[in-house]
Amino acid sequence: MSRLPAPDEPACTPGVTYWVTGRSGSGKTTLAQALTTRLTARGRPVIQLDGDRMREILGQGYSHEEVDRRQLAAIYGKLCREISGQGSDVVCSTVSMFHAAHQWNRENLPRYVEIYLRVPIPILAQRHPKGLYARGLAGHIRNVPGVDQTFEEPIDPDVLIEDDGSKTAAVVAEELFRHLHLEREAA
Repeated sequence: MSRLPAPDEPACTPGVTYWVTGRSGSGKTTLAQALTTRLTARGRPVIQLDGDRMREILGQGYSHEEVDRRQLAAIYGKLCREISGQGSDVVCSTVSMFHAAHQWNRENLPRYVEIYLRVPIPILAQRHPKGLYARGLAGHIRNVPGVDQTFEEPIDPDVLIEDDGSKTAAVVAEELFRHLHLEREAA
């Protein structure tokens, strides 16, 4: 027979929310996948959320205008709160370019770790797979964070990873794992 928790006993310990943020093309999704794999290998229940995929799931009603970006960041934060509140870790990769979103997360996610990938725009212009920054800098498209749209860098991220374009995805991941004390365990 299983024991039910006492009325004042928490049902479960909240999971950790790893909020991986940076400009488009900075490597957020790749880093989030590596982090999810590492946490899973350590036996953690993990849910990975990706801003691009969540935008698809939520429908085409959201543009890349500031008002919609703010609304999506709020939704992502609340979704992370719901999932982590059930005891799973959440790895959420999103542009999340507003101080208000980061502040809400800090105030409402009990185990919040903000990870910021800082990559200079000239590097992003060279390597972005869809040419987002090159087209934005040339004036061919609008709403490019850091080009014609404000990008509020995280004020005090828990982990800041600077990438001048010389780091491989594996090097960035290992740098993150060192910061989070998730180095490989000896076999």
